[in-house]
Amino acid sequence: MKYPATVLNFAGEANLAPYAQFRDYYNHYRVNFEGAKNLEFSVTDDKGLPITFEEKEALMNASLKREILRVSGIQNFTEFPLAQMATHPMLGWATFAVVSQMIDMILPETIIDSIGMYTDVRTIGWGDSALFEVEPKDIFAVSKAGRAQRSTEIHKQFRGNVSIVPEARELTVGVSLYRVLSGHESLAIFVSKVIRSMETQVTLDAYDAFAAAMAALPTTATTGLQVAGYTQASLVRLCQQVGAWNGGAKPIIMGTQLALASVLPDDANYRYDLQGSDFMKLGYVRTAFGYDIMALPQVADHRTEWAMRLDNDRLWIVSPSAQKLLKLVLEGSTVSYTDNIYDNANLLQRSTILKSYGVGVATNSIAGIMTL
Repeated sequence: MKYPATVLNFAGEANLAPYAQFRDYYNHYRVNFEGAKNLEFSVTDDKGLPITFEEKEALMNASLKREILRVSGIQNFTEFPLAQMATHPMLGWATFAVVSQMIDMILPETIIDSIGMYTDVRTIGWGDSALFEVEPKDIFAVSKAGRAQRSTEIHKQFRGNVSIVPEARELTVGVSLYRVLSGHESLAIFVSKVIRSMETQVTLDAYDAFAAAMAALPTTATTGLQVAGYTQASLVRLCQQVGAWNGGAKPIIMGTQLALASVLPDDANYRYDLQGSDFMKLGYVRTAFGYDIMALPQVADHRTEWAMRLDNDRLWIVSPSAQKLLKLVLEGSTVSYTDNIYDNANLLQRSTILKSYGVGVATNSIAGIMTL
């Protein structure tokens, strides 16, 4: 298993077991509660016996508590009343230091699952900004020459530079450390919800940048990269154009499941195979007109009740094997800081989790968009 450098530096090679266990737990959580597929997780415990998610959650909470005590350096936890130990200043710090590392363990992987088809995810150090060099897309012109002509017009190309500066995002939550330590609140579920919240915000920011870039594409009738109205011929032409101008990198057709349901032949005489066809199983076909089709998971837009964020009337044509359209830069590790236990009148501790990242368009690839 590959561990982020921040987790390796924090825990050391001898103490990585809780973080690997949390990855397994979180994959199980996503399959059970989010409908995720093709994620690896164990279905047996250390003794080879079947294990349920509820049993795994109890083991995960116990493992998190052991890791928190290790980081805090507290050796005599059971020798004092729980209510007294909840006031220990190192315990609150260690709790959210471990939570931050759990976020760094999972977040890049979950982001790639949702936006990896058009986004390149990179990690930089604290206080750094990212500078991306973009190679020119043009090729050199070849001229006819005379027998007595020594040279033709001189050609020279220059790289472009795109700078992406991360911006800080914060999430502040109220936590009762006493209830966490006593087992009345699940720390594993809490960490999972924090990761989901961060993942959703990063996904939305990346999608907004992607959608804005695609909306600015040219709309020329026969050569534009933006097409209004679906026809089979227009879609194939757009796919050919994107593939050719990306140096032959084969494009794919992306969209939400609802949008991809429109990718069908213009011929009205086709038949549906109700038994084994991809269209009936998935709601869209996997391959159409020689091009692969990829469904983007829809994302809830929490700004408006029950709204969805991804456009259901757009098809995007991109070449994943060419240079990705977006660059997402994660700055350093996740940072958290917590109030003292008696700072607030209701005895809740406010914990703020800070993650810095930036997203921008930095590519020499082209892409196409079709509005249905």
